[in-house]
Amino acid sequence: MELSVADSFWQKFITDTGRDPEIRCSGDLCFDAEGISNDEKLVLIMTGRKTATFSTLASFLIDGEPLPVSGELYMVFDRSGTPRCIIELESVNIVPFNEVTWGMAQQEGEDNSLEEWKEKQKEYLEDEGAVVGFEFAPDIKLIFQTFRVVYK
Repeated sequence: MELSVADSFWQKFITDTGRDPEIRCSGDLCFDAEGISNDEKLVLIMTGRKTATFSTLASFLIDGEPLPVSGELYMVFDRSGTPRCIIELESVNIVPFNEVTWGMAQQEGEDNSLEEWKEKQKEYLEDEGAVVGFEFAPDIKLIFQTFRVVYK
């Protein structure tokens, strides 16, 4: 049986890094958002400029998904569906939107100020809430995840 491109990439990661073959991928990520494409974000990740991401606690709870955990490994794909790197979560913290600091927002590598980050995030969260089923509030809980690239 022939392995998929993603399975082959994962096996190469295991072999090249000497990791335990029993380790499993926690999921796949394709970073996409209004105003910045997946491949632009991928460049930020691959160059070490983007080392964090935010998601809403509400989305996880509504979807019944388990929260991410430090140490989990995720395969990151480009927009054509090709695996490009593997990241490892370094930390996972829940923080209210109105308590996000510029230092935290800077780790996303996309904005020039906290005000710009908050404006874009608020718009994104309002849109996501309309689809998923929650309302934006200044103290909405976000899951702040930091990561590092462990394989390219």
